[in-house]
Amino acid sequence: MKLRYKIALGLLGCLVLAVGWAAWYMSHDGECLPPATVKDGELSMQAIQYRCYGGPEVLETVTVARPEPGEKEILVRIEAAAVNPLDWHYMRGTPYVMRLMGAGVGAPADPRMGVDYSGVVEAVGKGVQLFQPGDRVFGGRSGAYAQYMAVAEDSGVVSIPQNISFEQSAAVPIAGVTALQALRDVGKLKPGQKVLVNGASGGVGTFAVQIAKAMGAEVHGVCSTRNVERVLSLGADRVFDYKKESYLDSAEQYDLIIDNVGNHSLLANRAVMTRNATLVIVGGPDGKWLGPLMRPIGAMIISPFVDQSFRMFIAEMKKDDLAALAELMADGKVHPVIDRHFSLVDVPEAIRYSETGRARGKIIIDIE
Repeated sequence: MKLRYKIALGLLGCLVLAVGWAAWYMSHDGECLPPATVKDGELSMQAIQYRCYGGPEVLETVTVARPEPGEKEILVRIEAAAVNPLDWHYMRGTPYVMRLMGAGVGAPADPRMGVDYSGVVEAVGKGVQLFQPGDRVFGGRSGAYAQYMAVAEDSGVVSIPQNISFEQSAAVPIAGVTALQALRDVGKLKPGQKVLVNGASGGVGTFAVQIAKAMGAEVHGVCSTRNVERVLSLGADRVFDYKKESYLDSAEQYDLIIDNVGNHSLLANRAVMTRNATLVIVGGPDGKWLGPLMRPIGAMIISPFVDQSFRMFIAEMKKDDLAALAELMADGKVHPVIDRHFSLVDVPEAIRYSETGRARGKIIIDIE
């Protein structure tokens, strides 16, 4: 064998080994370490933590130190929290690329769980100006599955409208902000346009139907038989029962599609899109490796060659957007849809139910 072939085979072998090592490094799961102990004199609280990756069985109710608010932070006594798919993606550490992006390789970098919350301001730091003890607030921040949370006053936290409950406001942050930004910022929805919400009965979908209607759009939804009446009650002008008909076979043409499911190819969706329409990818197939990334990759490949736009985005928890959603709720234009309630100690069961994909609206955690 000639020398150049030996060199090429050697380089190929090194590449295979490097790829194999990288795959192992990204996907290996470390052992579960014990929780941190509460020091003498520290106030304590109950919280849900995960200290290794896996299924709902890795979630534990533990006693941890209660946080103290910094100079520009507020301490919130949490009354309710809400479950999101984001929670179980972090719990399992999948897709594995999340681990390289800050979730933690081998084990979670942050053991706290939950994002959506609502509650009462218990105490404030010396420099806080926007809130005072007794204020009812809601927002999004890591660590919502706990009795208390310290939150920066200039972060994603706003006051709860007087006519809205803790449970309703806790249902809003991730799903509501995602729906709002997908419609307004990415989809550029205008009054009079026609929008389709694929997956209209889930967390993001129920908000998207109502927000699009409030923005003056004609709204069509896609859901299963058992959810048709619910989606119609939210204001949808037409609902496709995907068990009986496909929106792809209709004569409808949409200016905007909010795709929470990803059950049809991007090219297939072009059949029901107007010439300058936009499809916003919010959800899609699960998977540990490339599965969740295939649609965004496909969107980048297809978009330059067609008139329509295929967009993927990651929602950002903004105070102004939470305030806009609070106003929509206060005016009666948006009503959070709540499926089930679970207690703090039953968070593993709540996550297990969320993973089935059958939740009708939001899953609420009642913090005792």
